[in-house]
Amino acid sequence: MAKLHLFDMDGTLLYGSAAAVEISRQLGLERETAELERSFAAGELTPPRFAQLACELWSELTEELVTAAFDGAPWLAGIREVWADIRARGERCAVISLSPAFFVERLTGWGADAAHGSRWPALPFREPVEPTGILSASAKVRIADELCAGFGLGRSDCVAYGDSMSDAALFAAVPASVAVNADHHVSDLASYTYEGRDLREAYELVRTGR
Repeated sequence: MAKLHLFDMDGTLLYGSAAAVEISRQLGLERETAELERSFAAGELTPPRFAQLACELWSELTEELVTAAFDGAPWLAGIREVWADIRARGERCAVISLSPAFFVERLTGWGADAAHGSRWPALPFREPVEPTGILSASAKVRIADELCAGFGLGRSDCVAYGDSMSDAALFAAVPASVAVNADHHVSDLASYTYEGRDLREAYELVRTGR
């Protein structure tokens, strides 16, 4: 049975959305941010370049707007309940996302043992992006290994939950995985596949082995 549950955020815990989408909605910059997202998905922008352009675009972003974006986002149901059950069993749960840490880390307040995101400049943005602080898909495996080391676990103790290409390397590195509302990049790799809006149901697939 898994002892460390590793969750992606965008498209996984967030149903059909991402931190950038929710932030852009608060700023009234949906169209501009969508174009950045399209270029990134097409491989035209590296993660650091995406962050640089987004920081320029989101120059008016404040902590209050991030709070509004987080609180109003379309989260899956049952996240707190799943994480409470994991911890009650003496297991661990963590979130690893390429999105800004100032958004991702709020999930520790919901019961995640750890939450890792890209290191963007402090809000409001006045400093340049430091490229080394921006995560790539391959960084998910490195962070998972670091979490395992900290918790005294190994990859064999892990289960990953994700939805897209950025999760493929992690799915390949651990023995169990759940494709949550996923595209073909990970659904073909996953141990289990879930479509829906309740994390409790995806978690039950791991618990029951069905």
